[in-house]
Amino acid sequence: MDADVARLVDIEEIKQLKARYFRALDLKEWARLAAVFTEDVHVEADGYPFDGPEAFIAAMKVFLDGVRTVHHGFMPEITITGPDEATGIWAMRDYLLYPGDGPPVGFVGYGHYHENYTRQSDGWRIRRLRLTRIGIDPLEGGLPSTLTG
Repeated sequence: MDADVARLVDIEEIKQLKARYFRALDLKEWARLAAVFTEDVHVEADGYPFDGPEAFIAAMKVFLDGVRTVHHGFMPEITITGPDEATGIWAMRDYLLYPGDGPPVGFVGYGHYHENYTRQSDGWRIRRLRLTRIGIDPLEGGLPSTLTG
């Protein structure tokens, strides 16, 4: 395969990987979410570090319990850095709506995912993920108590 075509195929496969990440996270399909990571993945979400998919998913199960979420990733900047390695930066927006009565509690967040990818025998996987936020806009009912102390 021509090198340029191979690079474009790799980039498309990484885009599909990230789409599976967002869908699995929003649908709380934890096994599917685990499958997008390498076994030694390092995740840093909003300054909280997690090593391995199990640690990250265990935290998400608690943090997102009962929370309706919608995550969007767009404008990817993906660079193939070697035959089986790549980096990416994704602009992101997420919407988190916490359960309860009254005005909606939660937020809309903005920021970037900074990622490293590794190709394994069964396809590309996320090896490192760091989420940085530019801002968070509270919903009408304010931020959830888990974020305000």
